[in-house]
Amino acid sequence: TAGDMATPSSSLPSGCGVFTTVPDVFFLPEFVFGGLVWILVASTKVYLENPQGWVMFVSVFCFVVTTLWFFLFISGVNQRSTVWSTLDVAYHALAAFFYLSASVALANVTIRLQNDSLNFKSYQEDIAAVVMSYIATLFYVLHAVFSAIRWKSS
Repeated sequence: TAGDMATPSSSLPSGCGVFTTVPDVFFLPEFVFGGLVWILVASTKVYLENPQGWVMFVSVFCFVVTTLWFFLFISGVNQRSTVWSTLDVAYHALAAFFYLSASVALANVTIRLQNDSLNFKSYQEDIAAVVMSYIATLFYVLHAVFSAIRWKSS
């Protein structure tokens, strides 16, 4: 009927459903591990040839956009159009790619700091940041993959 066409059906959750569905349950670990990357990188020393500016951009950008995305899902804005499933896949795939590039760059810097005994604390913080960055990457990849599966099935 004409009334059915006016309200698009969406397979995306809203409200508390965000906390109970895969891939949307991955929002929470994305916040936690992304925030930890941001905190750990912000507390280390930055050298001239160090790509930690990119790592900070990625962690802050993804944290802010994921927060906005999360609140859009909670509020139900994603129910108004069928394009949200596509945007969900695109954003999380982009975030996964960004985090992977930042993780590799951060791991490279950490390896180069390995023999610098004067900055052992920064080295330890960088190791923790690398681990958290790869975990954040994993959650963004999982979110992108499961969002793509949901998108294909809708």
